[in-house]
Amino acid sequence: MIIQSYFIPRRGLWLTLCALLTVLLGWQATKIKIDAGFSKLLPLQHPFMQTLLAHRDDFGGANRLLVALSVESGDIFTPRFMETLKLATDDVFFIPGVVRGQVQSLFTPNVRYIEVVENGFEGGNVVPADFQPTSQGLKQVRENILKAGIVGRLVANDFSAAMISANIQEVDPATGKKLLYTDVAAQLEDIRQRYDKDGIHVHILGFAKVVGDITDGTRQVALFFGIAIIIIALLLRWYCRSWRLAILPLMTSFVAVVWQLGLLVTLGYGIDPMSILVPFLIFAIGTSHGVQMVNGFKQQIRHGHNAKIAAENIFRQLVMPGGFALLSDTAGFLTILLIDIRIIQEVAITASIGVAMVIISNLFALPLLLSFQKQFTVKPRHNTLSHLWLSLSHCVERHTAQRILIGCAVLAAIGLWQSQHLAIGDLHSGVPELHAHSRYNQDSSFVANHFSIGSDIMGVVAETVKDGCVNPEIMRRIDAFEWDMQNTPGVHATLSLTGVSKSVNSAYNEGSPAWRVIPNNTASLAQTLTYIDTSSGLLNRTCSAIPIYLFTTDHKATTISNIVSHVKAANEKHRLLDMDCNTTESSNDCLSVTFKLATGNVGVMAATNEVVAAKQVPLLIYVYLAVAALCWMSFRSIRGTLCVILPLALVSILANGLMAILEIGLKVSTLPVVALGVGIGVDYGIYIFSRFQALQKTGLSLQESYQRTLEQTGKAVVFTGLTLSFAVSTWIFSSLKFQADMGCLLTFMFLVNMLGALIALPAFYWWLSTIKPILLSHYRRWFNKN
Repeated sequence: MIIQSYFIPRRGLWLTLCALLTVLLGWQATKIKIDAGFSKLLPLQHPFMQTLLAHRDDFGGANRLLVALSVESGDIFTPRFMETLKLATDDVFFIPGVVRGQVQSLFTPNVRYIEVVENGFEGGNVVPADFQPTSQGLKQVRENILKAGIVGRLVANDFSAAMISANIQEVDPATGKKLLYTDVAAQLEDIRQRYDKDGIHVHILGFAKVVGDITDGTRQVALFFGIAIIIIALLLRWYCRSWRLAILPLMTSFVAVVWQLGLLVTLGYGIDPMSILVPFLIFAIGTSHGVQMVNGFKQQIRHGHNAKIAAENIFRQLVMPGGFALLSDTAGFLTILLIDIRIIQEVAITASIGVAMVIISNLFALPLLLSFQKQFTVKPRHNTLSHLWLSLSHCVERHTAQRILIGCAVLAAIGLWQSQHLAIGDLHSGVPELHAHSRYNQDSSFVANHFSIGSDIMGVVAETVKDGCVNPEIMRRIDAFEWDMQNTPGVHATLSLTGVSKSVNSAYNEGSPAWRVIPNNTASLAQTLTYIDTSSGLLNRTCSAIPIYLFTTDHKATTISNIVSHVKAANEKHRLLDMDCNTTESSNDCLSVTFKLATGNVGVMAATNEVVAAKQVPLLIYVYLAVAALCWMSFRSIRGTLCVILPLALVSILANGLMAILEIGLKVSTLPVVALGVGIGVDYGIYIFSRFQALQKTGLSLQESYQRTLEQTGKAVVFTGLTLSFAVSTWIFSSLKFQADMGCLLTFMFLVNMLGALIALPAFYWWLSTIKPILLSHYRRWFNKN
């Protein structure tokens, strides 16, 4: 064997190289940074995002920032509130990355009012340049707010709060470097600290603030990681009865994580807050394989071998199943690259690098470390699990196996039934990564309750011909579409150029509601749009693209899917109108309008949800095909491959059902964890079956082979499953709801994958062994007959 002829004789050299590598990559790992980016969440190839990118310069992106200032009592028309709002507006204006021309507040010049006077129209800034916070000046501002029609948008419906709105770009224009969202979040929190006092409260919403809050929560994530590692270490000490043996698998698993983080920095990557759990999953995978190595090493020592021979033997015994298990993990993780969302692809790369490091640290370095254990003895311990192994060995017998298979079928049916309720996207208002009582979600609730429009916006762009906004027929088509959207469940309010045009037309006719319509001729229509500038975000420079903003009640999966379906239905109706128009004699006068989804943060969520919905089933199929191919290469047996795959499939079904029960939506942050769960579970099955297959070849009966398999490998599997389950169960108490949810899900996966490997795998083996001769018999009959 290669370890005997090449590694063991030079073990000192190889361990020295590993130590040097650890120092080098450890130094690199200290440079790891939180690398969050809004663009990483965008499925750029999706048609919705093509619309967003095509019109981003005209109408802004989906990365919005909202800062609302509110008063505890009374209204905003006080000198102190106005002074605070002006100072806060200036602070937001100068935050790096903010698109300054698109900042809106009562104090920005792009927020104007228009009114009809005796000589025509008169307009100006809502807060005049010569504003003085006197009673007369405050009264004038109130009147201007009502004239501007910004109540519910920039001013609360009850006048208890005012809003500062801005868009953020990914690159800091001052430095030309990528924007650090953690720095932006820190500046926003500084704004809160300076102005949230004496009866004025500051509420901040936006992706930058979410990143900041999750990053702050990662400190507690590190605390829970530490607690989990301490729990694993103590249980390993109890299991190994030796600190020397307990520390080694922990050390090599930790080293794998250090190498992983160091390589990420070297390759130019960072850690996204949404993938902060991946390093622990790598540690868990490494610990699982390390426990198997230490368990086998103890057995070799108990049989009288010295440490060097024991290390050689256990490497020879476990290198193939362990190597194929880790390669299965890697192949499974790499399939996630098929999802064209950058953050998911980064998770795939991060996880794959981590598993590659586990192969080196736990399959090669750990045996070398074990070979140095001098004068090592293992005291015999009473096998307290012997009765359990005897009971489980009956799982390969007919009656027990049949009961297990029936139970698996029932569980699969229940899981499939519950999986029908698994939502694609968010199931709650606010940010699901944070608890409902978090400051961010409380701020989100305040804005939703006091403003007609909040942070959830979906933009639909009406694309038409040049100067289409002065064509009455086109504008009426857009107005009809907006009317459909206003009456769509989940849409709280709408805003578009047609609404402004109708208001101005009414104003030209003494404010009569009867004239609140689109003018019938081009000249009158153009007159209503004279004072509407492109900076308003209601039209582009050529007037060929007109956005309709849909302010949604929330961003729940059901709300988004309902709105998207209504938009598509309305667009189809207008497409049919175009077809009818083109068949008439007046086809030369036909001007088509196409309503393109989608801009805004809800548009991004809609695109992401569609990508996840389209990819979830193919992703799992690819994961299982990759794992199945490597299992077949390991066992050279279709039966063995199915024995490993079928319990994993059952756990995946049950995990989907559990997510539906726990109201965890399938989205960008959870889809990789579901896929990674397959990689975690396959290790148990491969170790169990490889040992079972080896014992079968010695001529032992099925029951005796499986009983010995459990005695040699099952103990390590049970210990690993229970230990990791118990360790991650502490995450349930995390202040980050995302970590708490993943704690529940991973606890379930660690535990049920272990049970599947111990109980379901032998039952499937019996079933496949039984039907094989039956299938061969039918095949021979058919072949002889034909």
